[in-house]
Amino acid sequence: MPFDPIQEFIESRIAAGDFPSAVWAVGDENGVVTEGAAGFAVEGGDPLRASIDTIYDLASLTKPLVTGLLFAILFDSGQVCLEDRVSDRFEEFVTPDKRDITFEDLLAHRSGFEAWRPFYLEVVGEGRDERLKAIVQRIAELPLAAPRGSRVIYSDLNFILLGALIEKITGRRLDELANEFIFRPLGLESTCFLPSGSLPGRIAASETGNAYERKLSEEMGFETSTYDWRAEVIRGEVHDENCRFLGGVSGHAGVFSTARETLVLARQFLAETTKLLKHETCGIFAADITPGLDQARSAAFQLAATVDSSAHGVVPDSAFGHLGFTGTTLWIDPENLRFYILLTNRTHGRELPLADLSKVRNAFLRIASGIGA
Repeated sequence: MPFDPIQEFIESRIAAGDFPSAVWAVGDENGVVTEGAAGFAVEGGDPLRASIDTIYDLASLTKPLVTGLLFAILFDSGQVCLEDRVSDRFEEFVTPDKRDITFEDLLAHRSGFEAWRPFYLEVVGEGRDERLKAIVQRIAELPLAAPRGSRVIYSDLNFILLGALIEKITGRRLDELANEFIFRPLGLESTCFLPSGSLPGRIAASETGNAYERKLSEEMGFETSTYDWRAEVIRGEVHDENCRFLGGVSGHAGVFSTARETLVLARQFLAETTKLLKHETCGIFAADITPGLDQARSAAFQLAATVDSSAHGVVPDSAFGHLGFTGTTLWIDPENLRFYILLTNRTHGRELPLADLSKVRNAFLRIASGIGA
């Protein structure tokens, strides 16, 4: 078997205990350059060895790959603009500090909303629609953590709200829109919200219960003892509890996919490889719309120009990417037409605190960017 530097590196990090499994794909304008898998996607009594067909909870990669992409599709059809105000769609946001927040502010995480909040502990509602409406109302009530446009605060609230806005504009749920306008047109068979049929048997496990979120909620002062926390190994349903509270479909989390199909999604953001967007629209994903702030961000992505990003100094500053809490990574290099995907399940079978994958992500990019270059 020929030497594979990515395989060797990933296996060394599995041995070090960073995560139990990983699947990766590196692509260019012509397709897959290299791909592979290592470790066990499920550990324990009924183990599952990872393969290139293993499905992972993409976590926050949902933000750009579905919500950001749906925004761009609506943008292409003239239904939305970056400058549109949230308050024009949701009157709850007609307040002195929030009336001027735009779709672009949400996409760039410069709205000023706090980073995260366990809405499942403070709002009520029967069914997804009532719960989503209550969450939107709660976001409107919350004080901003910073004035709009003054700094970047990466926030789930931005994309929960953006997903709700897309649903209000179209009158349809995000999963229906994603299926019709993204997954089916691209021929994706292993990418979805709410995995069903035979798919759950191929899904990597994540955390046992939600110990991380419970601890974070308690640190924020929330009462957690009466909530019906999951205690089992989470597999086949979304790890993120806010998304689960919303029936598994949200703008900030909820999508499952393989590395190879994540690569297909990633290709939609470059003019040279997209099948879904107008070529000029792809420019919004590489353009820095937070100049002078603490992060360089584009629409739905972080730019490698951000000094503390996992890609800084490895790929060109114009490269853009995103990370996911479960241990997922995506970077797109428009200068060299390269795509880098690393999917892990660092939350499975590991005690808190979970592994910090910053150095792993950086090293993966260094190795992968040298293959076939």
